Amino acid sequence: MTTWLHALKGDPLPWLLEEETPAVRHLALRQLLDRPEDAPEVQQARAAAMQTDPIAAILAAEQPAGFWVKPGPGYTPKYRGTVWQLIFLDQLGADGRDTRVQAACEYMLSHTQATTGGFASWGGGSREVAPPPPSLVIHCLNGNLLRALIGFGFLEDERVQRAIDWQARSITGEGFTHYYLSGTTGPGFSCAANGQLPCAWGAIKALLALARIPPERRAPHVQHAIQQGAAFLLSRDLATAAYPAGRGNAQPAPTWFKLGFPIGYVADILQNITVLCELGFARDARLEGAIAWLLSQQEPSGRWRNQSASNGKIWVDIDKQGQPSKWVTLRACSVLKAVYG
Repeated sequence: MTTWLHALKGDPLPWLLEEETPAVRHLALRQLLDRPEDAPEVQQARAAAMQTDPIAAILAAEQPAGFWVKPGPGYTPKYRGTVWQLIFLDQLGADGRDTRVQAACEYMLSHTQATTGGFASWGGGSREVAPPPPSLVIHCLNGNLLRALIGFGFLEDERVQRAIDWQARSITGEGFTHYYLSGTTGPGFSCAANGQLPCAWGAIKALLALARIPPERRAPHVQHAIQQGAAFLLSRDLATAAYPAGRGNAQPAPTWFKLGFPIGYVADILQNITVLCELGFARDARLEGAIAWLLSQQEPSGRWRNQSASNGKIWVDIDKQGQPSKWVTLRACSVLKAVYG
């Protein structure tokens, strides 16, 4: 079960399983030790996580109606608006059955979804705008929110199904009628934020969402989108991350090489490996360079540092910038378990 530990310089499991950080303990039990969801130790850790920071602090800032900071689509302010809290709560392993999480999901579905089905990166103006304009629907936000909603149990919701349909068809172009110069500009992850070039960050977020759909539930056009997306991500060496960059963006973006947590619209090499592992490419030779790079980043203790902690930008600081991080270590160990079994 733990043969993957042989690839590490030290054993981080006792550290990750410490009861003082129940959110990390909960996910480590599930992801690294394969404990079932109904196991008493898993249930205890999840219940404790819901009552402890960072999850408790995020939920304490939620308004009774289900939004954070201000009513409306919730994209702004970064990273304290409504959409970001759902994304972060999912990454933290929050319990989707909690009434506050359910209220936030319902609020977001009612205020962030455009008529085309996708979720828009719209902060709203002086008055609430509903629905937001379809010209601002983008892969990174749609993928992030879809992944969270599916994780929180909303896969069967008609609104989530519409967002899945938008996600898949916008990638492949199958039955897709209109792209926008101010948002998703064309098939294959073309995006205005990347100078109308294919955006690897957007591709990673989109595929993270589609990967959460059980294989037997994936419609043909969803499977086509996954195949096209995986081919795009594997078309470059993951270790160098030399994906297309427009609008004067650096190639590769330095953020690829700064492992962090939580993760918003940017992506790093580790998240790229993660989604490809989730899609069945864990043993693909094209990941070997990125895996070697990941292993080179560990400390002698078998831990990884948080080089992008977003301190001061979110409701509660989760890690100390530049210090060994249970969250980044958990992320790394999860993919190494997939690769080395």
